[in-house]
Amino acid sequence: MALLELYSFHSICFFQLVVAPPMGGQLQGKGVDVENYPGLANVTGPEVVAAMREQAASFGAVFECEEVIKIDSTQRPFKVYTNSSVIETHAIIVATGAESNWMNIPGEYEMRGGGVSSCAICDGAAFYQKDVVVIGGGDSAMEEALVLARTSKSVTVIHRRDKFRASNVLALRVMEHPHIKIKWNTVVKKIIGEKVVAEQAEEGDEDDASLDLDQEKKFVTGVVLTNSETGEESTLATSAVFVAIGHTPTTSFMVDVVEFDQEHTGYIKTVETSTKTSLAGIFAAGDVSDAIYRQAVTSAGSGAAAALDAERWLSEEGLGNEQAEFEAELLAELMADGSMDEKAGGGYNAYDDAGGRMTGVKESTRVEF
Repeated sequence: MALLELYSFHSICFFQLVVAPPMGGQLQGKGVDVENYPGLANVTGPEVVAAMREQAASFGAVFECEEVIKIDSTQRPFKVYTNSSVIETHAIIVATGAESNWMNIPGEYEMRGGGVSSCAICDGAAFYQKDVVVIGGGDSAMEEALVLARTSKSVTVIHRRDKFRASNVLALRVMEHPHIKIKWNTVVKKIIGEKVVAEQAEEGDEDDASLDLDQEKKFVTGVVLTNSETGEESTLATSAVFVAIGHTPTTSFMVDVVEFDQEHTGYIKTVETSTKTSLAGIFAAGDVSDAIYRQAVTSAGSGAAAALDAERWLSEEGLGNEQAEFEAELLAELMADGSMDEKAGGGYNAYDDAGGRMTGVKESTRVEF
């Protein structure tokens, strides 16, 4: 499960188990600062995830670093099969997120966080008044280009066909924008960059051991292009490459378990404005059911809603924390036993410890120095 949805779990009196692999997730792979989440400044994606994980753990959440393979919903409690165990649970919040689609070309993976991104809203401000490239031809690519055009020096949209797949309104806005250029029938073959030595020591740090001169990070300087009609190859200088060729929700393990959104392939269908799915006891939060916004802050809000929906459903069904219920029953029995002792006259009387006096004793208010 994505860690973005966990901050609200402290309000739930049920046992919480979070099944998530140690790596992965869009926020986890974000090497630059998170700039579109209220209250956060100068922190990277992994730092945000670590803080959320620590907060959730402080409220009793338990983490299993495993990957969910399938869910057996034919019986109750549900059975969640991971790569190494089977977990039984009354309720499930699916918050596995969505992965950006990548081109898998040379330079793309190495320079993520160094100019290669899949989110203009997240990273666009880092390239203020610089030349940037957007790859894609759908609505997502058009939206990315328009967002970047507000702050970038220039935006070049690269599309492999001679016509956009985006809606006419968005396509026209892009084509008519004075700061946006378009390269039709063009494919990006390679992303090129320069290596920069990363200095880990802070200013004034005299410890030479903290300097890792061997550690180098690559930053984007351009792209190698090929015209799909002529085969002509060229190089375009740019400071950033925004890949906008769609997202794929991590929901394959939910096939035949819940209903999916027919209009958005791979996204789980929820009931009206809630996080409830077509199967009672299973809830969807974040990018698995959000095909529109796909932001960390909206996912966190969706996670809070899912936590509340799950808590209410468990309460309505009379399901919950068996340990807490056992402790409550034990306490009730002890209190009942105490009541029986009092009726039998064998209860504890505090006045016996005071010598049997049944009247009050006047205390002297005189203070001696």
